[in-house]
Amino acid sequence: MTAVLNPTAQALSKSTPKPVLKAAVIGTGVISKQHLSFLQTCDRAALVGVCDLSPAAVDYAVKTFQSGKGYTDYTQMLAHEKPDIVHILTPPQTHLPIATDCLRAGAHVICEKPIAPTYKEFKDLWQISRECDRYLIEDHNYRFNGPVRSLQALIEDGTLGEVQEVEIRMALDLRSGGRYADENLPSPIHKMPAGVIHDFITHLSYLLLSLMPHTDHPEGFDRVSAAWSNHGGGDLFKYDDLDALVISGQAHGRIRFSSYTAPDCFAITVRGSRGYAETDLFQPYLRCVVPRSVGKQLSPLVNHFYSGWELMSASVRNFRSKIMQRNAYDGLHYLLGETYAALSEGKAPLIGFEDMARTSRLVEALLAQENRL
Repeated sequence: MTAVLNPTAQALSKSTPKPVLKAAVIGTGVISKQHLSFLQTCDRAALVGVCDLSPAAVDYAVKTFQSGKGYTDYTQMLAHEKPDIVHILTPPQTHLPIATDCLRAGAHVICEKPIAPTYKEFKDLWQISRECDRYLIEDHNYRFNGPVRSLQALIEDGTLGEVQEVEIRMALDLRSGGRYADENLPSPIHKMPAGVIHDFITHLSYLLLSLMPHTDHPEGFDRVSAAWSNHGGGDLFKYDDLDALVISGQAHGRIRFSSYTAPDCFAITVRGSRGYAETDLFQPYLRCVVPRSVGKQLSPLVNHFYSGWELMSASVRNFRSKIMQRNAYDGLHYLLGETYAALSEGKAPLIGFEDMARTSRLVEALLAQENRL
């Protein structure tokens, strides 16, 4: 028998407004466009202020995203606007003092990666968030891209069997030009322990850990070996290449970053005891090679058919995305949407302490001299 809702209850359900949180943004760099465009359309958020040291950048953000008032001093913005949530999008070296001030002003903090330069600094900041009874959230956006969630589903439902290998591979030509190669106006990221690779290593680390089996080791992984190289030489770049191995139980993880291989890619491969699956977040697709119901002899042919169909379909989807100027940040919008929904309802966000702690510990282990090859 089909249940019929009370018409009055239905009307109240439709008319009851969702809790709206006052949001503010500090920093108007490249990534701010994604955060601001999300806030502009989110029915759980009211964008009350944007802050940057550049008055011109603030003026542009205010006019483009209807972001309330503009500020060049974030302490003034905190005092005047009293936001519920602050997005910190400034260089990593500034995160600790800014996040501390935001937490103590009573705001939850969503912070771009890396949330802190070291694991100790992250723990100190987390302790402050607990003392202030506020949430601290690091941007782990690629975990929530469609293909990555599909990979996680294949792991969880046993399609791939027990995970044995995970590889996260990124290729970006950083030396030929752009903001990282400008010696006259060096990017602040060059001052981080891993240099420019520090701008990506958090993404590579949390993706690896989210797809590998958990271990009982207190670090979240058993051992690490890493080869850091500066093949291009010079004083600007500390490193332009990384090849690392992460062991967790019997599972092997590999993190690979190259400034020299082509074309640009952000590839993820998960190999299990029954089969493997792969994607590339820059050109999204999902290829899954597993035993099929047609038997061992014909499974390769069926896998080829499915793979070919998926690649053709992905080509159409990716072409449409190019035309519509969509990019690989769909996971960020998903993460922010779920985070605002959770916080407005008094629930815990998707990214918790252990997610951030394991990631920070892995980055530190990759950089440790005793783990260098």
